[in-house]
Formats: sequence, C-alpha cells, structure tokens
Amino acid sequence: MKAVTEIAPSVGVRSACEALLVPRATFYRQQQPPFRQVSHGSSPSRSLSAGERDHVLEELHSDRFVDKSPAEVWATLLDEGRYLCSIRTMYRILSAHDEVRERRNQLRHPNYTKPELLATEPNQVWSWDITKLLGPAKWTYYYLYSMLDIFSRYTVGWMIAERESAALAERLILESCEKEAISPQQLTIHADRGASMSAKSVALLMADLGITKSHSRPYTSTDNPFSESQFRTLKYRPDFPERFGSVADARTFARHFFHWYNFEHRHSGIGYLTPAMLHQGQAPAVTTQRAAALRRAFEAHPDRFVRGVPIPPKAPEAVWINPPVPGPETDEEPQ
Repeated sequence: MKAVTEIAPSVGVRSACEALLVPRATFYRQQQPPFRQVSHGSSPSRSLSAGERDHVLEELHSDRFVDKSPAEVWATLLDEGRYLCSIRTMYRILSAHDEVRERRNQLRHPNYTKPELLATEPNQVWSWDITKLLGPAKWTYYYLYSMLDIFSRYTVGWMIAERESAALAERLILESCEKEAISPQQLTIHADRGASMSAKSVALLMADLGITKSHSRPYTSTDNPFSESQFRTLKYRPDFPERFGSVADARTFARHFFHWYNFEHRHSGIGYLTPAMLHQGQAPAVTTQRAAALRRAFEAHPDRFVRGVPIPPKAPEAVWINPPVPGPETDEEPQ
C-alpha cells in the first residue's frame, strides 16, 4: 500500500492501483483514520446523571406538564428561567420508559360498532337516506328522502323537499309507519349519521313509536347498502335529467320512478320479483306460476333443457346488513 502512495502523485491513483494489483476501494479505505471505539458500558461525560434524569422525568409527570409535549415543557421552563435539558433529551428519557406517545389531552373518536341487522319478513328493518338532486341553477338542490324495506326492497315512503331537516324526517317516519300499520317493538330503522338522521328529535319520535334505531359507522357507505343501491338505480335511469327545472318537476319524476321501482322493476336481489310482490305476500304464488310455466316448457322440448326441469329463482328467506362473520368456534367440523 505504501508503494501505491508513493507513485500515485505521478501516475494517478487508478493507474497505480492497476499496476500493483491493489483494489482502489482497499486503498481509499486504508487512507481513512481509524474509527474511535466507544465503550457501550459507559456514558459520555456530558450526559445527565441518574438523579438529573429522574428529576426531568418527575417534571414531565407533574400535573401541569403531564399532557404537554416536551417542546412545550422546555419552553415553559425556559420562560421561568430554568433549563433542565434539551428537547431531544426529554424525548430520550421518555423513550427509555416507553412513554413516547401523544401526551396532549385530546378527544378520542369512539369505537363504533358494526351494525348487524337481520330481516326475515317485510316491515322488520327499514333503511332510509337523503340524496341531493340538482336544481335549475348552480348551487340549488332538492332533497329526496327515501324509506326502504330491506327485505322486500319496497319503498314504504318518500318525499322531495327544498331543504334537509329533522322535522321533515320525523314527518316521513310517522307517515310511513301509519301507512304500514307498524306496531311498537316491531321495526328497526337504519340510517347513516347525517344531521337529520341523528337529530335528537328524530330519536325521541322513534322512541315514542317503539322503533329501534340503528346507524352506520362514519364514512362507511357499505353499512347502508340498500339505500345507496336504490339511489344508484334512480340516477342511472335513462330518463334521469341532469337538472330539474323546479321542485314540482322533481316530484313528478320521483312519483313515476317509485311506482316503476315498486311495481314493475324485477329486482335481481329478490329472485327477479317486484318489491311489491314480496312486500305484499304475493311471492309464493308468483314463484309457483313461474315453476308451472317452466315445467310446461320442459315437457314441450325436454331436449332443450340439459339439466332437467328448470327451477325459478327463489325469494330470499333472510336479508342482512353486515352478516356476522363466523368465528373459529362457530365453524362446522370438517366431514
């Protein structure tokens, strides 16, 4: 290596290393000063003593500083003419005691429970929501309130208003319950956490009617899938306008839509029945009639049905909002 050092000024480091078969990385590494060995068993002379560290931790745990960040503690003490240590040292002391976290006293978001609702017949669980419809001018809206039975997908009540309010929500709930002859303790109404849905007056009305209330988790649209799906069907209709000329136009459109949705729309989620068929108890008769028609078709041309007599789709026996996920203790034993 000494030879490389001697001839490098004349021919260059690269040429010298190639001539003497010395890797350049090795040459450069040996030119560096040796690393200073630090004993891990001793502390630097300028570090705080054990007593000083305990005093800093005691200050950080005091009533006036327990919810303040180290930077705030440092600045407050400095304003009082006291200096204990640097901000970084305060963090090191807290880290040594596993206390590096959010120290400020802040409001914590509650843990919202996932709603799990089951309907096995109509008028057990309703879902409702509000959507905006564009008005004739920019920044003008009409508000469509829709109340939907999740088992049958039947719209039990709706209204269009020029504002969103808890009073209108109360009116919709009350009129829908009267029309469907809802008894106390019969019904659960599910909604998201909008201002009208979570209003105290709405909750009091449902308590008076003996209705159980249920709410989606914040920012979780999948907790209210039936209302969201209905609004998507509404807004993807071919005749849905970009804007409505007046509230009367919006109500006329909605009147035609909900009649079509309840009495003409064959819904894939309920065996291609209309919501009215399932809601009004006509599903068994319709399914039997469909089965008879399919049997006649099979008997006329059995060669066209390679799997035998076709079976019509069945109406659901149960409808869930967030069905429970089976745990290990509920899983069936392997056969």
